[in-house]
Parts: sequence; C-alpha cells; structure tokens
Amino acid sequence: MKKTLGLLAALMLLAGGVAFAEEAMLIDFTQLDADCVEQNGVMTQNKRTVMDYSVSAGATFTDQQKNLMKTSLVLPEWEVSLNSSARNVTSLADSQVVAAPVKASADVPFAGKNVMGVRIIFPSWAANASAKINPPFDIPAYEPAADADENGNRMSTADDKSSFNTAKNPSFEGTLFEGGYGVVKNVGTIRTIKVTTMGMNYPHGLYVRLTDNDGVERRYFMGYLGFDGWKELSWNNPQYITEVRTREIRVYPIYPRGTPFVKLSGFEITRDSSHIGGDFIGYFKDVKIIYDRAVLNFDRDIVDEDLWGIIGRKETARQNAEMSKFGNKQVNRYLERSKISVDADYQDSDNGEGWNSLYADSSSNARNSSADAK
Repeated sequence: MKKTLGLLAALMLLAGGVAFAEEAMLIDFTQLDADCVEQNGVMTQNKRTVMDYSVSAGATFTDQQKNLMKTSLVLPEWEVSLNSSARNVTSLADSQVVAAPVKASADVPFAGKNVMGVRIIFPSWAANASAKINPPFDIPAYEPAADADENGNRMSTADDKSSFNTAKNPSFEGTLFEGGYGVVKNVGTIRTIKVTTMGMNYPHGLYVRLTDNDGVERRYFMGYLGFDGWKELSWNNPQYITEVRTREIRVYPIYPRGTPFVKLSGFEITRDSSHIGGDFIGYFKDVKIIYDRAVLNFDRDIVDEDLWGIIGRKETARQNAEMSKFGNKQVNRYLERSKISVDADYQDSDNGEGWNSLYADSSSNARNSSADAK
C-alpha cells in the first residue's frame, strides 16, 4: 500500500512539473502560399492573411486602384531591412525573400511545399552587419477570424471557427492570425522557442524577434547557422523555474485584463566583421513556442464580457489603431510605386496595365474634373 501511494505521489509531482507547458505553432511558412487576388494570370496573395488597406486610401483613388490595395503574409511580400553598415544600392536591390519549393523527393515531412527563402548581401569588407527579415505589416493580434474570397475581400466574421481552431493553436480565441500565422494567445512565461531552418555553413547568428501584448519587442538568440542541412534550433529560457514551489506567485485580476499574447516581429541575421561577407542564403520552415498559459481556460458563472464589454472596446480600439498604422504605410508605398517612371521601351511587370496605368487614369480623371469645375 505504501509503495502504491509513493508511486502515485511521484506521478503527481511529475505531472505537476510539466502540465502547465503547452506547445504551439507561432508561424508555419508552408501555409503562406499565394491562392487569391489574381493579376495577369498569377495568384499574388495569401487568402488566410490578406489585408485590405484601401480603407485608409481616401476618396481620390478609383475603385480599380483600391482593388489592388491588398497585401498579405505571402512570402514574396516579406522585407529585408539592412543596418547602416550593410546598406548600399546593390544590397538594397538584391536582398529579398522568396517562396522556396522543397523537392518532393526530400526526406522531410514538408517535402513538396514552399518554405521561406532569404537572400541577404552583407558587405565584403570587415564590418559588423545585420539584417532584419520583417513581415509586410505589423501582424494584427485582434483581427477577427473571417474567410476571404478569391479576390481577397473579407466576408462576414465566421460563426463556425472550427477551420481556424486546429491543434496548432491550443489557446485559440477567434482571431485571424492564430494557428500558425504569427500570433499565439494566452501566453504566460515562454519556456522554449524553436526554429526549423536549413543551414548552409554560414557562420552568422540567428535571432527570433517577438512582440508581446504591451508592445515590447524582444529578440532571442537561436544559435549560429554554421551547419549543413535541416535543423531545429532552440532557445531555452535560462530563468524558467520548473518547480512550482520555488516560483514567485503573482495573482492578476481575471477581468478586464486582456489576454496576454506574443506575435512574430521577424528574424534577425548578424554577421561578425571577422566572418565571410557577400551573399547569405537561408531557408526557414516554422517557429514554435513552448509556454505556460497565462490564465486557465474555464467557464465562469457570469459572462463578464457580455455584461460589461470592456475587453471588446479595448480590442476594437487596438484593432482600429493597427489598421490605420498599417494602411497609411501601405498607401504611401502604393503612391511611391506609382511614381516609378516608365519609358517607351520599358514595360513593368503589369505590362503597362497595372500600377502606373491606373495612376495615370486617376491623374487624368482628376484633371478632367478640375477642368469641368472651371
């Protein structure tokens, strides 16, 4: 009897030491293929993550122009931001992110799918340099889950969220970018961060950048990329305490404190001045986190949010702020892209029928309206 009780006690202690940790997919780049918004016979955006920034464009743009004002987390839309030591005309022009197809015959679970491929041009001379790989926009943490059509237009908020609530988001709360698209909700203490990447024997360092619900961005050193082939690099929290009895217990009000979350801000590649410069090529498949839940998921006798609506108002205000910031940035890029000169012997990727022609039509309409007014 004593032996049985001792065994049960040991099992309970073991379970108590690991029960609070959950693993979730923060982002899975194999899910970010282009499957909507056709232009010249080619799909250009990702249906799950497409965002329409025409709401911030104003009334001077035509409907045809506004239909082009969409972007998403599709891989070619990601950006490479170089520090001052690495920034020059060549590096700015050629450093880019692409969708890299993995061979179907590859001995990996994601064979035949696209992963993130990155090219960065570091200076060839002795200089410390770094490059950030950023999503095309600050990933919204409060965007409600809703399906999009083949043109990238969001339909009404999905009542049935079963297609969004997968095993990849154990703390799913009904927002669009959960489930491997950049956001994980209900995150307390992060225990481990994992990155699946292909090394190409470069001596450069890799960081993962995460932003929390307070808007604080932190970077986590994953290790060096001086290896060949696929590998899962891990960062383990050195201050993580497994034994509950030695933890500092903090109690927070359950309502109306918003649920803590983390979202991906991007990657950072660092090159030491003593290491080889020039081209860097890297491939990334996903980012996972192991974390403690911030609050337990349980039903309460009174639905506080239905009664007071405090969190809803806060999240709506944050969502509007995120969309306004994102929209203004994208509209400015749209205008800058429209200013690119095109001579008679040159046609852009839209065969002269896309950005520049639409901008010309808009300018012509504006001049005609002005003449009519006079």
